[in-house]
Amino acid sequence: MPLLPFSHLIAPESQQAEISQAKLAVLIDADNTKPAIIEGLLNEVAKYGIASVKRIYGDWTNNNLRSWKDRLLEYAIQPIQQFSYTTGKNATDSAMIIDAMDLLYSQKLDGFCIVSSDSDFTRLAARVRESGRIVYGFGEKKTPRAFVSVCDKFIYTEILNDSQEDEDSRAPVKNKKEFKVDKKLLKLLHDAVDDVAEESGWAYLGGVGQKINNRSTDFDPRNYGFKKLGDMFRAIPQFEIEERPRANSTARQLYIRWKKKR
Repeated sequence: MPLLPFSHLIAPESQQAEISQAKLAVLIDADNTKPAIIEGLLNEVAKYGIASVKRIYGDWTNNNLRSWKDRLLEYAIQPIQQFSYTTGKNATDSAMIIDAMDLLYSQKLDGFCIVSSDSDFTRLAARVRESGRIVYGFGEKKTPRAFVSVCDKFIYTEILNDSQEDEDSRAPVKNKKEFKVDKKLLKLLHDAVDDVAEESGWAYLGGVGQKINNRSTDFDPRNYGFKKLGDMFRAIPQFEIEERPRANSTARQLYIRWKKKR
């Protein structure tokens, strides 16, 4: 079973090696993806499994894709040529969808990473999930909600940029004083804590993270300027944090509780 965000916090250690070996197909829409994200993208994919297939689709006779060409060899990504036969029609999308369905039936893959901000891949993502494979979506914040919601997990590519010119689009790391949580986000976090809380009100962070992902496929603490979920909870005064020792280990586990009114 492929790795879902936060599931590494709750899976038994004996399953970690198996989880990390999940075979994934990474399919990139070059027309809707910036080359600056590629290193961050592949590092992100590596958290969930092995990129067994890496393909990128576009009309490589087009000068607009010239900036991609140096990256392809460096990261061993296979370019798939798709000529633009008709103006206004996206032949790249069709080629990606056909290839994805071929891979679905011909390869033993655990999941797909669809890299595009285009809503045309919504039905493809739904079909892949219906087959029992996991779908990770990657796209810009302008990605239509329908595509975001149909994925098991959606990661906004603004947090993956590796170039100086795109630094302004990255969320800065925040501290407790800078972070202002809105009502919608606070409710999402509170409900997730309630879902897995013990009678005492304390909830293990790993379970909380998984519940958050179940409710909101595009949730990621990095979207709010935090590297980790625990850092985000520490910055919200409505929650209190407790660290507990893990049995037979020097590691510590993080527990969250909604602060009781005094």
